[in-house]
Amino acid sequence: FHDGKGIVRLDGRTGEVIWRSEPVSLRSSIPVNFGPNLVLYEDLVLFSGGDRKMWGLSAKTGKILWEGPHPRSGHNSQEDLMIAGGLAWSGAIAAGRDSGLFMGRDPRTGEVKVSFLPDVKTYWFHHRCYRSKATDRFLLTSRTGVEFIDFRKKHWEINHWVRGGCIYGIMPCNGLLYAPPHDCSCYAQAKLYGFCALAAEGKDRKKSSGSGEGGGGRLIRGPAYGSAGEEAPVSPGDWPTYRHDPERSGAASVTVPAELRKVWESRLGGRLTSPVLAAGRLFTATIEDHTLHALSARDGKEAWSFTAGGRIDSPPTIHDGLVLFGAADGRLYCLRASDGKPAWIFRAAPRERRMVSFDQVESLWPLHGSPLVLGDTVYCVAGRSAFLDGGLRLFRLEAATGKVLSETVIDDVDPRTGANLQVNVRILNMPVALPDVLSSDGKFVFMRTQAFRLDGSRLPLPETPPDPARWVAEQGKGRVHLFCPTGFLDGSWFHRGYWVFGSRWSSGAGFYWRAGRYAPAGRILVCDEKRVYGYGRMPQYFQWTTPLNYHLFATKREIPQAPVPSGRRGAGAVLVPKTGSLNPAGKALTVTVRFRAQSGSGTLLARGAGVNGYALVLRKGRPRFVVREARKVYSVGAKKLVTGRWTMVTAVLDRKGRLRIFVDGK
Repeated sequence: FHDGKGIVRLDGRTGEVIWRSEPVSLRSSIPVNFGPNLVLYEDLVLFSGGDRKMWGLSAKTGKILWEGPHPRSGHNSQEDLMIAGGLAWSGAIAAGRDSGLFMGRDPRTGEVKVSFLPDVKTYWFHHRCYRSKATDRFLLTSRTGVEFIDFRKKHWEINHWVRGGCIYGIMPCNGLLYAPPHDCSCYAQAKLYGFCALAAEGKDRKKSSGSGEGGGGRLIRGPAYGSAGEEAPVSPGDWPTYRHDPERSGAASVTVPAELRKVWESRLGGRLTSPVLAAGRLFTATIEDHTLHALSARDGKEAWSFTAGGRIDSPPTIHDGLVLFGAADGRLYCLRASDGKPAWIFRAAPRERRMVSFDQVESLWPLHGSPLVLGDTVYCVAGRSAFLDGGLRLFRLEAATGKVLSETVIDDVDPRTGANLQVNVRILNMPVALPDVLSSDGKFVFMRTQAFRLDGSRLPLPETPPDPARWVAEQGKGRVHLFCPTGFLDGSWFHRGYWVFGSRWSSGAGFYWRAGRYAPAGRILVCDEKRVYGYGRMPQYFQWTTPLNYHLFATKREIPQAPVPSGRRGAGAVLVPKTGSLNPAGKALTVTVRFRAQSGSGTLLARGAGVNGYALVLRKGRPRFVVREARKVYSVGAKKLVTGRWTMVTAVLDRKGRLRIFVDGK
């Protein structure tokens, strides 16, 4: 161990000092997010202390054998010093601007034996907040996701879609790569979540191309095949699919009484999906029990139940007397609504392969419970990630027969160029690679922000320009729809993920909050033909974790053109509305300024002159909002001092003439 001056070796049995080395330097201060790195290898001790130096010592005598430069390699963590292939490795990988040069040194002499730069071109972010790891074959870094570096072939293999948890990182062991949970917001629509164990790509990986009726024998016809019965009449009060309709609007054109009363209660046990209702019956599933229940909407009595081969994570879709739902066993089920008898079952998974997922055995290609039905066509997606097990599969099937109309493979290959999908990385965004409950506006099918044509073909995402802040602010220029970057079924309330009625999402710590500034956003949203209703943060407070206070709101569906900020880090910002007149009488006004004040008095912004206008000023280090209407002056001030630090101040004038001022959301 290092005692603050040098390396010390103690007798493990007696605690007596065996040797104490000559001075070995380390950085002068050791913050909580850093620690020195000491490695034992054969009869050697290797050490790096964060001061851009590394050392080699004899484990027998403590003699310093060599000293050399140590590159920047960590981010809020220890720095790297690894042994692999008989060499001591370190690389310049701390920040995106670092070269990525890796050097392998003779651990006995410090002589550089091998050095090489990355042989891939991609976006490099700062290294994830943990150390790299090494095996006999690879150096495993996390400059952006997880990079497998074959140091013998001098080749980098990038995997931006997976990373480890902060501090601990990833762990290669047992021939697998273990990736613990993380709270990162980078690549939110592509990166794996949960605690994952990943294996090398199997030799039997191949694309499955379903063709003809049943997709090559994957269709099973049940006793109710072709006899679903007459189409049940559609009632305005029906709720036949997840969130009511293909748009997933969550709205129905019925009147709900203000005074509610319990009509019936049915205890099914376990964790339930949200319900759907059609033709006098209510349908819900006990998720972990794999069981779909049909209840009388009048009295709650169970009409029938059906147990599938895996979890059912969301409610079914009711269509023409049929009950359609997917399950984690990789199958799409179609039952007769009247009695629950199977009409047909289609295996959307390309092969019968199993894994353990959240304590249950599931297919490698699970389906969400709620399929999308447009006309007489059923849409569903099978799979866990475009980067795993041959990718995702988007199917179109005939609702009545289960006949496959099309299959679209969504994998790690760019369909336009044949290149790896990760070449499309733009800053901390990449194409959608995770499945979700599908939605549609009648013109396109959506999976998060990824759009598909109605024939199932994938549309390319619009290329993200160099300034993601400007791109994500232009929400009205894309295909506006309701989506959640972490998935409709995400119930974690992770502050870096929320619902958006818009078209674009930008990931990353400095960008995840920006969509909420320029489009209706919240924890949950509902939309009708004219408005969007939600429960979420006020737009001007979307940034970082505070404030996390929420409010109910309603706003128009049309997304207004908003002032577009700069994406430069640390830059101040002034946001003011564009108005035809500066007369504030009877008008609502909100202005926001992000600034760092060096002095206690001055003007932050001012619009107008001596008759009408408004200004946001500092007086003795405290912000004050001043409004002038017909030469009369009104103002409101905050008590909090704001000098010497970055501060966000929002000033509000409502239509009744009330003035309010907020400092960092309070």
